[in-house]
Amino acid sequence: MQVDGRTLTLSHLDKPLWPTFTKGEALHYYAQIAPALLPHTADRPASFVRFPDGVDGPRFYAKTPPAGLPDWVTTAPVPGKEGPKDHVVVGTLAELVVMANLYALEIHVPQWTATAGPERHDRLVIDLDPGDGADITDCCRVALLVRERLAEDGLGCWAKTTGSKGLHLYAPITGSTGEEAAGYARTVAQRLEADHPELVVAKMTKALRRGRVFLDYSQNATSKTTAAPYTLRATPEPGVSTPLTWPEIERCGSPAELAFTPAQVLTRLADLGDQLAGLLAPDSARPLPD
Repeated sequence: MQVDGRTLTLSHLDKPLWPTFTKGEALHYYAQIAPALLPHTADRPASFVRFPDGVDGPRFYAKTPPAGLPDWVTTAPVPGKEGPKDHVVVGTLAELVVMANLYALEIHVPQWTATAGPERHDRLVIDLDPGDGADITDCCRVALLVRERLAEDGLGCWAKTTGSKGLHLYAPITGSTGEEAAGYARTVAQRLEADHPELVVAKMTKALRRGRVFLDYSQNATSKTTAAPYTLRATPEPGVSTPLTWPEIERCGSPAELAFTPAQVLTRLADLGDQLAGLLAPDSARPLPD
């Protein structure tokens, strides 16, 4: 088929990758969601979770370009312990579809762009991860606290589900390194833990997380990535990392209210637009406080 002027050969479209969701349906979802997804992945070196035998089969985290990738797919070097290695940049519909056709169905991106380089982060992220005995409703309570804390420092805040059990909170920033972003996020986590010890934990020790929400600031490290907005997730049923409105977060009463299927996400996009569009607005970015 022709996609963005590229000729692609798509295979095994009837293959179930989830119990009730085929590879063809996954490709169709990505083709429909692309106008909202691509602005959040363009110019960002991506990593992927590949599961060629479906969510019940083996899966692996893929950073370097997979075998069979066409030579027209954009790549960008990413620094590493053994020197820089090329990563795929998903910036066009054709690149999105060709990666999904190669079973790279979960897309993860860093908080920096290839153009600016890894030492200039343009997004702050705080990963809200519920421990045993807590769930996404507790994450919503914490998200409101984080939003209030960021607002005190002049930072906006946008939210999405992880597509699994937690939330990702983002703030567009300017002129910060990964260390600076992680340090600021750590301070936010520690202050909220001090003020709300029954609800928030800032330490990674799993034994401390029971019944509480871990504020993972480490995702701001230059080497780390988070699930891209609108990406499918390799959950038992096809989950989607879904942008949210703040009223949804404020009134959330059960995890089911914030669990969306691909079809529901497409309907939300048609009805609400991209709830993370503010992240992309140049005038939204602010410097981190000194």
